[in-house]
Amino acid sequence: MPKHARFPLLISIFGFAMATAVPLAGAEPEERAGAVHGRGGAALTLVGPALVVGQPAPPSTGLRDKGLQPAAIAWNDGTVRIVTTAPSLDTPTCSKQARAFSERAAKLEGIAIIFISRDLPFAQGRFCAAEGIAGITVLSDYYDGSFARAWGLFIKELGLDARACVVIDGTGIVRYVQIVADLPQEPDYDAVLAAAKSLQKK
Repeated sequence: MPKHARFPLLISIFGFAMATAVPLAGAEPEERAGAVHGRGGAALTLVGPALVVGQPAPPSTGLRDKGLQPAAIAWNDGTVRIVTTAPSLDTPTCSKQARAFSERAAKLEGIAIIFISRDLPFAQGRFCAAEGIAGITVLSDYYDGSFARAWGLFIKELGLDARACVVIDGTGIVRYVQIVADLPQEPDYDAVLAAAKSLQKK
């Protein structure tokens, strides 16, 4: 190859490297080591920015419904919501969590409950049918975990969603956050419901 022909190639390669390197340099996700603990007390890392009470709820990007279709949620439509996340319905604690919110949903008026895990929608459907889960919306974060990452609830070591409960008011503002520090434990249901009920219009 003639010497003069090498320069465009080098410039092209250098330009490509710069174009790919710049975005990656500023794309490091926020991580909170030891934010939660798994079985045996193992420290686990949550990926993504921490939710802040008083700030708008992050987008619902990445969620899928039972038909594998994107499930977009408008947080500011006037509905008070409880968003509860869990690692997998194929575990005792997560299944208890889903049943507990399903049972409580029947006694709530004007409050929507959304249950999210990384189980495939098909598995979620089978579980709900077998357990008689009703009154709550069950969605999946299986596709790429982007929902949990946006909400700061993605467990780095497990590739699963953390166990958490978030209350969002009708304008889309986060009003209560409960991240269960000990993963094998259930949420404090009474505290979550009290926070949601306090936002209902009198």
